[in-house]
Amino acid sequence: MKKYFAEMIGTMVLVLMGCGSAVFAANGLAGTVGSGVGTLGVAFAFGLAVVAMAYTIGNISGCHINPAITLGVLLSGRMSGKDAAGYMVFQVIGAIIGSAILYALVSTGSSGGVTTTGANSFADGQMLQAFIAEAVFTFIFVLVVLGSTDAKKGAGNFAGLAIGLTLVLVHIVCIPITGTSVNPARSIGPALFQGGVALSQLWLFIVAPFVGAALSALVWKITASDSSK
Repeated sequence: MKKYFAEMIGTMVLVLMGCGSAVFAANGLAGTVGSGVGTLGVAFAFGLAVVAMAYTIGNISGCHINPAITLGVLLSGRMSGKDAAGYMVFQVIGAIIGSAILYALVSTGSSGGVTTTGANSFADGQMLQAFIAEAVFTFIFVLVVLGSTDAKKGAGNFAGLAIGLTLVLVHIVCIPITGTSVNPARSIGPALFQGGVALSQLWLFIVAPFVGAALSALVWKITASDSSK
């Protein structure tokens, strides 16, 4: 149960810090989400949140804080289906808690007119582009996770840093397309509070990351197997 609780706390922090940077970085400019720190600032907020949690709960749960990562680890044979399901449930709960805190902050104080909770969305007619982006960038992100945390070929104590910086890189490219999810829990929490378009488009930010994660598990199995020969 401790590892499930750790995943909940870690995902809460990720959503609170990452989405919070997008919500409150506007410096009082209504309708300009993220304008205060820009794309780089929001990208680093997500990446640094992962680094911080990796070195906080990594030795407890492995710090997945992302159902897509959990799926990749499951398909790679590193965890049981029961644990994977527990991880995913508590990751979503953590994301909802983080989003609830953001919603409370936005609703009860001055936020420069910002009313969003950092939910993901894509422009009209751009569904295919959004799906490809989320699937491909999740594939890259989860592949780095699987490689850097591999018991024999991984990065050891530097894994958390490698994973966090990869998430920064992914956000830099993907933020203009979808706001960047690559994490179903990160999308579910904010969408539940924002509703509207974010909720109607939520399916893509669940399905595409899972597709990318499944592909990364397959590729890593092939790569790891070949490199051991």
